[in-house]
Amino acid sequence: MDFSLILVLATALAGVIWAVDAALFARRRAEGAVEPTVVEYARSFFPVLLLVLVVRSFLFEPFRIPSGSMMPTLLVGDFIFVNKYEYGLRLPVANTKILEVGAPKRGDVIVFRLPQEPSVNYIKRLVGLPGDRVVYRGKRLWINGEPAAVRETGRYEGGCPIQPVATLLEERLGAVNHAILNCSDNAGREGEFVVPAGTYFFMGDNRDNSQDSRYIGFVPEGNVVGRAVRIWMNWDIPHMPQWSRIGGKVE
Repeated sequence: MDFSLILVLATALAGVIWAVDAALFARRRAEGAVEPTVVEYARSFFPVLLLVLVVRSFLFEPFRIPSGSMMPTLLVGDFIFVNKYEYGLRLPVANTKILEVGAPKRGDVIVFRLPQEPSVNYIKRLVGLPGDRVVYRGKRLWINGEPAAVRETGRYEGGCPIQPVATLLEERLGAVNHAILNCSDNAGREGEFVVPAGTYFFMGDNRDNSQDSRYIGFVPEGNVVGRAVRIWMNWDIPHMPQWSRIGGKVE
């Protein structure tokens, strides 16, 4: 289901009904006559729909984290806001960029549409920019021949499919220091990847449990939705909400 398309159609329909009535029928109705129900609903809902469409298409869009591939940065049940104007304004549905604003930076946590199935949204960390040579071997990351700085910071409960505790590390990508997990009972796909022009290479922070560019391939620039900025709720039903995560910055 393409919610953007539904929202655009609903907004357009409400606007057309209201405009046509105002132009052709409203003046002809007898004074005190009851306004048709469909016109009343259109007039009431059009401003609300238009506001939601503008905010969701050009400013911020909410998403829910469905898996643990970005642990410990993002947890299952996190609800996040994604900044949609930082990388340029795009038309809804058509996804055509109409205004250049900025470009993704290495280390950004980004929502993008899956190349093989654009109706599905993924969230990962940007590792490789166009032209980069990315190598991942022995649970270590190299970019253009330089190893990413990393240091072990402790242990983390959860995140691994078998063992109860993962290794918690801090990694530096560009100007971003962020946490990653490594699991001794599992090994993510290794290899060397040269990022083609106009595409990006993404990886999950839960390195051994993430379906990222090592598996799904490079992500075209046009598939980028926006940068994750804030957590506004965490609720993994049937568990209780984790109130302490509300308002947390995504880094």
